[in-house]
Amino acid sequence: MEQAIDIVLMAFMAVTAIVMIRLRNLYAVVMLSGIFSLLSASMFVVLDAVDVAFTEAAVGAGISTVLMLGTLALTFREERPRRRRDLTPLAVVLVTGAALIYGTLDMPHFGDPNAPIHHHVAPRYIEDSPVEVGPPNMVTSVLASYRGYDTLGETTVIFTAGVAVMVLLSGVWRRRRRVAPLDPDAGRVSADGEGRPAHTETDP
Repeated sequence: MEQAIDIVLMAFMAVTAIVMIRLRNLYAVVMLSGIFSLLSASMFVVLDAVDVAFTEAAVGAGISTVLMLGTLALTFREERPRRRRDLTPLAVVLVTGAALIYGTLDMPHFGDPNAPIHHHVAPRYIEDSPVEVGPPNMVTSVLASYRGYDTLGETTVIFTAGVAVMVLLSGVWRRRRRVAPLDPDAGRVSADGEGRPAHTETDP
């Protein structure tokens, strides 16, 4: 039953990714990216990684979606058509994917009890975590203590990204305030969302 759920979730994720590639409406792409994150979180729940699922749902489906919607409010809703197709990104992705798949051939099978990690790393955490760290949740012990510097680095990256977003948005709003006295219709769009200036009732 669990294997069937994994297959269904992976199929949904593949279909969602393909639809995202084909769409040109950026709002729909953002919504589908949130759905993809929720599917990923569901996959982590099935794998008994509830802590990772919570993070994926909060950051991937929550904060990231809000930030992307805020970005689209300052840009265009539709992807501009390209005059010619560049196959270089596709070639890079195919080569990278092939290299990653080749690298997994020497890895132990998923859930293999004879994997090297189960011989020294996992027993160390299981036996010593309650004494050395204290929290009953082993994942919390690993993230907050054994991998404390890694967690600190991730927090630093998120903080830096947040500061960068605030700086970019502050620059946009400053430009809008400078343009506003010169053009009262600056920054306004019509109801159809095509970016044309909205007209008032006194306009001819």
